[in-house]
Amino acid sequence: MKLLVVEDDPSIAEPLCAGLGREGFVVDHVATGQDAIRSVTAHPPDLVLLDLGLPDLDGRVVCREIRSSSSVPVIVVTARSDEVDRVTLLELGADDYVVKPFGFRELVARIGAVLRRTSMASEQAEAVQIGDLRLDRRTHQVTCDGEPVALTPKEFDLVAFLALDPGAVRTRDDIIRNVWDENWWGSTKTLDVHIASLRKKLGADAIQTVRGVGFALVEPGGGE
Repeated sequence: MKLLVVEDDPSIAEPLCAGLGREGFVVDHVATGQDAIRSVTAHPPDLVLLDLGLPDLDGRVVCREIRSSSSVPVIVVTARSDEVDRVTLLELGADDYVVKPFGFRELVARIGAVLRRTSMASEQAEAVQIGDLRLDRRTHQVTCDGEPVALTPKEFDLVAFLALDPGAVRTRDDIIRNVWDENWWGSTKTLDVHIASLRKKLGADAIQTVRGVGFALVEPGGGE
């Protein structure tokens, strides 16, 4: 697996890249946001490890630019631990985040979890049709009434998980465990943010809320 480490501090980047190399990863390193965007375009990695504190571009801008042209998984490294920052990053398309200071073993575990989820999604190649909604796991494309719908990778993972059993109610814990991480320690408000975004893109009634239980993907326009 090829990783791209985006970190401008050599005292962090050098031991981090060396450690990841010992774990069996092929590691490329860049120190600026512009170089990160160029590298993802020219030599797509399997995962990007993106530090927010870059000298040229804000990490949010870099994440958004990467996501606009690539579905490569992104794990953000941030020193900002407040909830708003975390939710904003996930809305921009980051697949996960770690907060400084972090343990190396924790980071490796999170990289492994994101790569496993990505691999599982790519292996589920069948397309699903639910009314006018069509989801293709192989191409990561979603259309509604024949029109393409642009989803972030995490939004796609969420709707793909719900689409495994259309109409079935999935609990919040079940969704967090399968779409994010079984060891997820962030707020479940993140799930609400993604549900709200999907409703805007797929239709307000595409995902039903079952109070006190969870959510279900239903045929858009099918009503409550």
